[in-house]
Parts: sequence; structure tokens; C-alpha cells
Amino acid sequence: MKKMNYMVIAKSVINLEIKALQKLKKSLNKNFDKAVKAIVNCQSKVILCGVGKSGIIANKISATLSSVGTPSFSLSANDCSHGDLGSITKKDILILISYSGNSIELKNIINYANRNKILLIGVTSKKNSDLYKNSDIGLITPEVKEAGLDMVPTSSTINQLSIGDALAVSTLKKKKINNLDFKKFHPSGSLGEKLKTVEDLMLTHNKIPFINENILMIKALKIMTEKKLGTLVVRNKKKYTTGIITDGQIRRLNSKNVNFNLLKVKDVMTKNPIKIEKNTLATKALSIMNEKKITCLCVYDVKKKSNTIGIIHVHNILENKIY
Repeated sequence: MKKMNYMVIAKSVINLEIKALQKLKKSLNKNFDKAVKAIVNCQSKVILCGVGKSGIIANKISATLSSVGTPSFSLSANDCSHGDLGSITKKDILILISYSGNSIELKNIINYANRNKILLIGVTSKKNSDLYKNSDIGLITPEVKEAGLDMVPTSSTINQLSIGDALAVSTLKKKKINNLDFKKFHPSGSLGEKLKTVEDLMLTHNKIPFINENILMIKALKIMTEKKLGTLVVRNKKKYTTGIITDGQIRRLNSKNVNFNLLKVKDVMTKNPIKIEKNTLATKALSIMNEKKITCLCVYDVKKKSNTIGIIHVHNILENKIY
């Protein structure tokens, strides 16, 4: 028996799906813009539904929309005919996905949407289908060659998924969803870790090693030892941050036999320390530290840049396995 080359099969499947995506890319038209605008302006929820594999794709698109700030859920086409249509309101948008556009299970849903004037976006490959003809906005996913017997939903479902992702990301861009917004929807898991901000990790209140710029260095050294951070944040009498002192500076001064009993903090400090806004991603803070070859950053609130509200050390970031 001839041995199968599974690598060749895998590459042929992937090539078919690449061709399908290229075909989809060329087929996009003004209806896509209309769909995005409708979703952005939706006053309630975006509800997705499909049959079979299209139903699974509907679940994923719904989850993606929710994750980028567009409230969404998916429905089972079968359950819709047994009461679940009641969960769809006039302010919702309904997105139905079907390759043929003529699935029997969708007919009751299409009729319900049309009868109640619910905005219907149809995603199908057939322009002459019931779904396309009865949709307020029709999105065509081109007919493509499937992998495996030329009938297993593969290339077609890739296209459905891709147009769903395109809708979600376009909506995200239009709504100007940023990292902080995204973080609200992903507080846990690896994404949650990557989206942690400086404020999530910084040291605050009595953990910040503050010192007045006019005290003697001999006293400052004692405070540095007590705080065990290797850094001192220098403030003036108005509590504005004026400088920073690190253990590296102390070592360099020691090598010069400097008398710390005679020096004030302001004589030694590095003026205008590098600061970072509290809502900045922790990964960005780590990048700055690596670039500047420093171990900590003073943290400020955008409302009062001259005041230090926290300090973030490289160890605070690495301990949270953020690299």
C-alpha cells in the first residue's frame, strides 16, 4: 500500500484556503461598509445564528464581537423555532450565516426578522438565495473549492470566519477601542497578563521611597537601606518630584570617597527622572527600562504630571511573568 504524504495533503488544504481568502478579499463591496456602520450604531445587541458548521462560526464571531466591546450572543437555529426568537428585539441586529442561504432552519428566523423590522445581515455564497434576497444588508462569501471530497466545509467556513473577524476589527477601529478598553473584557489568562498596566503593578503610598531634596545624604542612605528598593524618589517642599537617586549612583560616589555627611540629596540626585503614565502597559514600561538601562520608573497621573503616585521596578514586572 502506498504510503500517504500527510505534509503534501496539509499544504494542499492550506493552499485552497489561501485562494479562498484571496477570492473573498476581491469580492468585498460597499455592503461591507454598510454592515460595519450598522453594527457600530446598534443600540442593543448583535445576535448571530447559523446552521451546522456555520453555527459554530457564528458562535466564534459573536465571542469576538463581545471581546472588542460590541455586546453579542449567538443562538441555535433549531432553538429559535421553539421559543428563542423571543430573545431578539427590534433594536438588535441579526446576522445569519449560511453557505447556501436556503437552510430550512433559517426560514422562520428570516420571516420573524422581516415581520418585526429587525435589521438583518445575511452572510451567504448564493445571491439568489432566500437569505440574501430577504436581508437588509447582504454579504457574499464567494463560492470556493472545498478540501476533502470537495464538499467538507473548509474553505467556505474559513471565509465566513474571516469576514466575521473583519467586521469585528473594523468595528473596533471605528469605536476607537484601545488597550485599556480591551483589558476590561480580558482580565484573566495570558491576554490579561499582557494587558496589565503600570498601575496594576506599581508600588504606592508608604512603599514609595520618598525623600526631601534638602536632607543630608547620610540620612538618605539610611532610608534607602530601610526601603530595600535601591532607589529614592526626591521631592521638594511642594511634593513635586525633582529627581531620583539609585544605588548605582551611591556606589560611584563611594568610589570617589565622597563625604555623605556634607552633601544634600539635591547635590547628588539625577534631575528630571524618567516617568511613565499609570495607564501605560507594563510591557511598554519594561521596554523603556531595557532601552534606558534602568531598573525603575516614577509613575504619574496625567492630571498631575509633577507628582509621583507610584514607582514601578523591573522586579514588579518580571515577578508577574511579563516579558
